[in-house]
Amino acid sequence: MRAVVIDTVRARPEVRDVPEPIAPDGGVVVRVLATGMCRSDWHGWAGHDEITFPHVPGHELAGVVASVGAGVERWRAGDRVTVPFVCGCGRCEWCRTGQAQICPAQQQPGFTHWGSFAEYVALHAADTNLIALPERVDFVTAAALGCRFATAYRALAGRARVTEGEWVTVLGAGGVGLSAVMIARALGGRVIAVDRNPEALALAAALGAEHTLLTSSRAAGTDSGGALDIPAVDSGVVDIPAAVAGITGGGSHVAVDAVGSEQTCADAILSLRRRGRHVQVGLLPPVDGHPRVPMARVIAWELDLLGSHGMAAADYPAMMALIADGSLQPQRLIERIIGLAEAAAVLPDFDQATVAGMTMLDPTRP
Repeated sequence: MRAVVIDTVRARPEVRDVPEPIAPDGGVVVRVLATGMCRSDWHGWAGHDEITFPHVPGHELAGVVASVGAGVERWRAGDRVTVPFVCGCGRCEWCRTGQAQICPAQQQPGFTHWGSFAEYVALHAADTNLIALPERVDFVTAAALGCRFATAYRALAGRARVTEGEWVTVLGAGGVGLSAVMIARALGGRVIAVDRNPEALALAAALGAEHTLLTSSRAAGTDSGGALDIPAVDSGVVDIPAAVAGITGGGSHVAVDAVGSEQTCADAILSLRRRGRHVQVGLLPPVDGHPRVPMARVIAWELDLLGSHGMAAADYPAMMALIADGSLQPQRLIERIIGLAEAAAVLPDFDQATVAGMTMLDPTRP
């Protein structure tokens, strides 16, 4: 099969022919018909994750079951499926209670084993992790759910538990941030989106953000992991937390760091009102030790700091129902669809991408 292969940390990705995977016991092989590229894939390429090289990235996918391993009961060749990016073992207490996203023995395509930037991918514990794909949901839309959209949904609905009328500030308007904007609005939240990319903020506004704060061009990019260190908003305010406090009358009820940097994490926390809830979604690579967090504010204002790590297959029905009735339209977040060769070319610079939406791959393209 054709696949995007990375030989070593930060090596130039190449498209080449590699052996097709074999379905593991309890697992399946899926023919990949759509897969997403996000900053997590760049983190893997950059060496921020424990990955064995040579490696095939890709962790958001949808397709058709091609072959089934021994012991699989629920799935057959030809089934249309998608899958969360965190695949549980199916045996531990967390998987048995529907919380596979924190399984201690989890598998992650594109990280713990070869992923979906390929024509085929192997998936483990199929009866726990696979999700049947309704005919009315196309493969590209389904693949867009696997990491960014599902993570944002759980972050807001499952972790922060956003309620009608609450202010929600989202730092970063890339794939996960725009997903958070759409989902927060669907849950009844009043949304403030923060980013340096005017096009991304325009899309955030179209998706329901009441206010958009444009940061300095010297700051890091959308979902980029860098610091928004010199923020400047449309009104001329140079302090994001102060701007949010002014808009909301004291601070946001919920803040989401969808970028992943010391500064964006701090800005999100400092944008909260007393007893507010912060959800950390963007990864925080420890470049110079662990990032500093304004814990004095956390303690004094009794803030809740919440992590969110994907979403288990067991939690997909509620999200799928909102997609089915049109309350959520993840297809609006898709900016472009590229082939494997272009994916190999853009991955090394994806941390600097300014695309206003999601980048999806079609492995059947050249």
